[in-house]
Parts: sequence; structure tokens; C-alpha cells
Amino acid sequence: MKIIFSIKLFFIMLVINSCSNTNNPANTVRPLTPDEKHIVSSGNNFGLNLFQEVNREEGDKNIVLSPLSVSMALGMTVNGAAGSTRDSMLNTLEMLGISIDQVNSSYQSLINLLLNMDSKVQFELANSIWYRNTWVFEQSFFDVCNKYFNSQVTGLNFDDPSAKNTINNWVNTQTKGKIPDIIDAIDPTSIMFLINTIYFKGNWTYKFDTTLTKDLPFYLLDGTSQTCKMMSQLAYLSYSRTQDFDVVDIPYGSKNFSMTIFLPSSNNNINDFINGMTQDNYNQWLLNFKTDSVNIFIPKYKVEYKIKLNDALINMGMGIAFGDYANFYNMTKVPGTYIGEVLHKTYVLVDEAGTEAAAVTSVDIRNESMAPGGHITIRLDRPFVFVIREKSSGTIVFIGKIVEPLN
Repeated sequence: MKIIFSIKLFFIMLVINSCSNTNNPANTVRPLTPDEKHIVSSGNNFGLNLFQEVNREEGDKNIVLSPLSVSMALGMTVNGAAGSTRDSMLNTLEMLGISIDQVNSSYQSLINLLLNMDSKVQFELANSIWYRNTWVFEQSFFDVCNKYFNSQVTGLNFDDPSAKNTINNWVNTQTKGKIPDIIDAIDPTSIMFLINTIYFKGNWTYKFDTTLTKDLPFYLLDGTSQTCKMMSQLAYLSYSRTQDFDVVDIPYGSKNFSMTIFLPSSNNNINDFINGMTQDNYNQWLLNFKTDSVNIFIPKYKVEYKIKLNDALINMGMGIAFGDYANFYNMTKVPGTYIGEVLHKTYVLVDEAGTEAAAVTSVDIRNESMAPGGHITIRLDRPFVFVIREKSSGTIVFIGKIVEPLN
């Protein structure tokens, strides 16, 4: 079923809505610190930009992203970057202008905040680093990721076929079996994987009655329709209605988490709407809520989604991190280190009881010197012969022997 319901920013926006929720004063949430506000705002802006970029790339497909997961995995990775590579990554993450120490401490604080947000909602977040155990890395990089991201750090023999299974088993465990794997194969040039997982399970504050679920049509982008299991209920919800779209906020648990759904009007193209989802517009839309009895209809659905984010992130400005001029000297002093792939998988199930969702992001760090059969190192540190020739004819123009390279 095509359900591009703008589930976008699934995890971050659930948190933001909950932090500004005034409908449940008994459920107190501590105020965000200035650094937390900054990183949440940056994360939202990054997430909106990423969602727009992926939507342009994916066309008329179901799309489910966890910007928080992507941001967290790249947040660990940026600690290994230096120079213009670090600047481009921070700029893409909307964090340029604040120190790396502030970035790290804000992530740490945000992790602690999210993990303790709502006792009635299951929210789990985990980070791990898996590295080629024959490679030399900077211990300070591991220390930072462990301190601020609580990252599990493990060295593996990447040439052993079991290494892939070890990493995937960790992902499977952290996502409660909803995402069994993230790595299909370990590339010979891979030297490290930085992985974030998120697991979310929340029951609706106001559960849907299963007896009210009916077979009703869902209208597709091409104008046709197909039958879906449509849930419904009458509940006291926050909502907003404009001539261009409706938006409704459906809470989970103690209302610290919620699903905010944007429904463009029938004459408003979904892709045009997404293109207009700037940070300023998004923030303004969330200020326009009012609360009343709402007769809500929402289909049951399950989406399993996978995407390689290289093109989207390159288009957003961090192309240098993927290329020959990448600088990851804070991770390893060996030149030629770069990001090979950023893979992202999500799972979302919505039914009468609530929502179960999971996400994983893997940043595959590679080094060109690991390419099999190539990039042999030759050091001209002893006598050698040289030839200068014209290649098209094969003519030797000069030939010589160097036994002492005098200046």
C-alpha cells in the first residue's frame, strides 16, 4: 500500500511534539538545555532536508526514515573527521558553528533524555563500532564515542565470514528482530562500521476498537484505489486544518510521544507539500494546534524500508567525506580513508494497539589501500632506473639510473 503519510522524522518529531505538549500537565518533562535545544533544532532541520532529498530520489514509494538514527551514526563518525571533511559533515548535520565538544555533550544529553522520557513507552537506542582488528585506529576516537555515545567497540577479523553475522546478530537483538540485518557483505576495503539502532514501541493513549476497523478504499497517487484495513475512533486530539492540509497529533502512553500526521488536501500534490516542509514552516504548523473531538480514520500498515543514503548526503553537502580527499585522520592516520556507504533500514507497524518501529543506520568506513590486488606500496628508497618515453610511438627519450638522489 502506498502510504506516504509524511511519517517523516518519525522519532525526532515525536519527541519535539511531546516536549511542547500542554494537554497533560501532570506528565512533567524537564526543560531542554540550550545545547539540547540547538541539537534538536539542528536534527529536525537535517531530518527535513534529508526527507526532502530522499523523496526526490525515491519518487512515488513508501518512505520511512529515522533522522535521529542517521544523525546519531554520523555524529559518531564526525569525531573521526578533520578539516574540511569535518566542516562539511557538521554543515550537513546543521551543526556548523558549535564546537565538537558541544556536539558530543548534546548528543549524550539527548540520549539520556530520550531513554527516560516516558515509562509507558518503550524507547531504546544503542550505538556500536566494529573495526578491522588488524588496522591501527586512534584510541582517542574510540574513547570519545564510548563516553558520549555509549558505543560498544569491538574488533573483528573482517576476512572471517562470521564477522558479518556477528554484526547483524547485534542489530537483530537491538531491534527485537524487526530488522534482522544491515550488512549483506563486508567489502574488502572496509575497515570500520559505525552503527546506530533505535527501537520504539508505544501503545496509543486512546486505543482503537478492533471492531470498528473496516475494509475501506485507500486512494493511490495514480487515481486508482485499493482496499485497506481502516481503523477509526472518536477522540479528543490536537489538530489543525488549513486549505492545503490537515494535521492531527495522536499521542502514545503518557503523551510524551505522539505520531503527527500531515494529510495534504486532494488538490495539493504530496511531493509539492514535502518540498515545502522547511524548518520554519514545520515549526509554524506545530504552533497552530487546537484540541477538540476528532473522528480519525487511519489505515493499518506495515512498512519495511531500506535505502543507501550516499547520494542524498552528497547532495546535501558532505560529498568530500565520500571521496579521495576525505580526511579522517582523527580516526586513523592511514591516508585514503573515506565513507564507503551509509545504509539505512526502518520498520514500522501501525495497528489498533499502537506503533512498533525500529531503525538502523550503518556508516561503512573504507580505505583504498585495502583493495585486493591493487594499491601496492612502492618506496623508491634504493637505487633505481628511470625511463622517459613518448608513449604513442614507444620512443625512449631519456633513460637513467639513480643511485644517489642529489639536490
